[in-house]
Amino acid sequence: MLSLRLTRGTHPLVLLRRLLVAAASAGVGFLLLCTLGWALGHPAGSYLRLLWCLVPLAATVQFAVAVARTDPSTRPRRGLSAVGLGPARLTVLAVASTAVATTLGSAVALLVFLHLRGDLTGMPFDGDAADLLSADRPLPLGAALTLLAAAPLLATVAAGLALRPRPTLSVADRSAGGTEAADAGGEKPRRPDAFAPTSAPGGLPWGFALAAAGLAVETYASRNGNAGALPLPGRFDGGSAGVLAGWALTAVGLALAGPGITHLCGWLLQTLRPGAVRLLAGRTLMTEAGRIGRPLGVLCAVVSGAFAAASLYGPGGERPFGPLTGLGAGLVIGCTVATLLTAALESRQARATTTEQLVRQGAPAAMLRTAAAVRTATLLAVFVPLTWAVASLAAVPLTV
Repeated sequence: MLSLRLTRGTHPLVLLRRLLVAAASAGVGFLLLCTLGWALGHPAGSYLRLLWCLVPLAATVQFAVAVARTDPSTRPRRGLSAVGLGPARLTVLAVASTAVATTLGSAVALLVFLHLRGDLTGMPFDGDAADLLSADRPLPLGAALTLLAAAPLLATVAAGLALRPRPTLSVADRSAGGTEAADAGGEKPRRPDAFAPTSAPGGLPWGFALAAAGLAVETYASRNGNAGALPLPGRFDGGSAGVLAGWALTAVGLALAGPGITHLCGWLLQTLRPGAVRLLAGRTLMTEAGRIGRPLGVLCAVVSGAFAAASLYGPGGERPFGPLTGLGAGLVIGCTVATLLTAALESRQARATTTEQLVRQGAPAAMLRTAAAVRTATLLAVFVPLTWAVASLAAVPLTV
């Protein structure tokens, strides 16, 4: 009941983010059910198509966790623990909101799937995909419910792990505004300093090593053509399983390297006699490297993979995209971009107190806007060439 009351008084933009989570869950649930429908008519090797669904599933879970982290109704505030709403209870509310949104999306996916199979009638497009979804065969209810439960279960567990109360906070967490949870428990409030220097995040060498290994695996696997083909959930036949494994390694490597690259961008901004704008922009990037660096690395991997796939399967490629492949690609790209925007919003909320203090002390608003523009331009100047380089290297073995 308390979760429903908080939902009724929530800002429309927050409700929109929750609806987007439900839409992403519906999309990945429908993709999983369509893969099941295809497997009913083509049982041999069809389970391999489920592996391609892991990518949009992971993107959906990542987006759901990012939305849960920025939910204002579940953010710890002073005095709430007196009425039984401490950090642990608020975490339960955030997890419940995530579970409700993703479960709603899975229910919508089931209704649309049954409608396109022809199992539900009375609406337009009844049974239009009966042949594709093997409507002549009975649908295994247990398998369908298991697949539909994947997104809600994984998103709920991931949100609970990401938002679980931590008894102690590091210096970096306190500098990013992590003392809110302690303040909500009734302790003496401490002023957060969102622009304090932080140590460089680890993972940069390992990230580059994994990315290079992924490109090497992709190059080696592409020499065998479609040997060991892994069917895609669309019209065309499939691609090499080794190519998919190489891209996965590259994606993990860029996600690990993203925070380090962002931290390095902030350090470079502060070199060679920085002014107030460059100093402010650089300190902010160094502080927020862990929060926005990983989504930036994932987005870099997704965009580079999309360019490489378009060079092989696009309008000028050998085989066209299928509708389900387009749905999966749209889910991955949309969830990745939405996760990055949500992480940027979380960073803005974390430094809100320090920004207000700077304004009260006479800092011009134009300087703050200029610092934000410098941060954005610096990230674009680094990550856009990196994305282009990875996409070019990934596309070369596929098109030779």
